[in-house]
Order: sequence, then C-alpha cells, then structure tokens
Amino acid sequence: MAEDSMAEDGMAEDSIVFDGVGHAFGERTVLQDISLNLTERRVGVVGANGSGKSTLARMINGLVIPDRGTVRVHGLDTRRAVRKVRRNVGFVFTDPDRQILMPTVAEDIELSLSRHRLSRAERAERTQRVLHQFGLAGHADQPAQLLSGGQKQLLALAAVLVTEPRVVVADEPTTLLDLRNALMLRAAFAALDTQLVVVTHDLTLVEDFDRVIVLEDGRIHADDVPAVALDAYRRLMT
Repeated sequence: MAEDSMAEDGMAEDSIVFDGVGHAFGERTVLQDISLNLTERRVGVVGANGSGKSTLARMINGLVIPDRGTVRVHGLDTRRAVRKVRRNVGFVFTDPDRQILMPTVAEDIELSLSRHRLSRAERAERTQRVLHQFGLAGHADQPAQLLSGGQKQLLALAAVLVTEPRVVVADEPTTLLDLRNALMLRAAFAALDTQLVVVTHDLTLVEDFDRVIVLEDGRIHADDVPAVALDAYRRLMT
C-alpha cells in the first residue's frame, strides 16, 4: 500500500513504464504485450500505418487507457491518476490547428496557463519567455491562424511547454510541414530539456535521438539506438 501511495504521488519512478500492455478497438487488436521502460531524454517511435504507434503515444497521457496491463508515467498510473498524468504530460498533435484555440499568439499561450494558480504578471512573464524561446515574440499580438505551418507547430509546442510538463509527446509533428519548417521543429526538439517521445514517419527526425522503438502489428519489432533500430525498420519495410 505504501508503494502504491508513493507511485500516486509521482515519486516512485522517473520513467515511463509499459507493463504487459494490450489494447483493442472493437475486434481489432492494436497493441499486444508491450513492456517498456523509457528513461532516455529523447525517444522515437516508428512503424507502418496501423502498427499501433499513435495508440501507444496516447497512452502516455491517458488519452487511451489500456485494456490489459498498466502504464505509469513518472510513477503515476494512467488508469488511476489520469488528471495528474495530464498535468505532467504535454501532447502535441499532428495538426496544430486542433490545439490553437485563441485569436492571437500570446492569448493562445496564456490559455494554457488558465488552470494554473499564477498571478497576471507571472502568466505574462512565462508567456513572453516561451515566445522568445521559440522565435515567436514578434508575432505575440498577431492572429495565430496567419502563422506559417512551422510557426503554428512551434506555437502548439510552446503552448504545451509553458505549463512546464515533465514529458512531451508529439504525434507525427512534421507531417504537414515543408523541409524548412521541419528543420525548425527539429532544432526546437534538440534544445528541449524535457523528456520527449516522438511518433513519426520522418526517420531523419529521430536519427540523433537516444532510443528508437519500432512497432509492427502492435508488437515491438526493434528497440535500440537509432542506427540499429532504423536499419531494422528499413529492412522490415523492404
């Protein structure tokens, strides 16, 4: 019981743990027997369409709860403590327009802080800091929808990071970006101190990560340093 209490307080672990995880949507099984201990700062997840990688990503912040097994994020069980998990895990979707809700860039950042007990001055300071970090300070009062695709994705990331999560999960973040904007996002990821999990088809995005996991038919096909794991994925695809 004491151990469970410690886990619920987020103190038992400093990693993301999948323990015997399985999941199905109706009769379609999407994940089978997934066991992982993710301690690295930057982890990539790759696989063909339908391999289960997006479902795995959504389990990290409790958007999907596994049918079997458990997922713990820094000691928090996503089934038992989903609200705490979501305060610790920021999620960046493929399409940033799904996350941009306010008229201006600064207002969208400040919206992320609305549930935090901060003074107006503290919210303004944190907003300006993250806008400078992602090169968006000059756009603070501009309509968010007029940003370029890459700038929108950076805004979505900034709106997540301003809440100071312990983990950031990004699901296919470069899918809608041209090369210039994809490189911009890659540089932003490289500068992060936060633990980062990225699901992607863009193999160059994760080739300098600490670890890459390859999924195939809902199972782990490879799990290694990028050079080894990506080579296994390329062989699998051919």
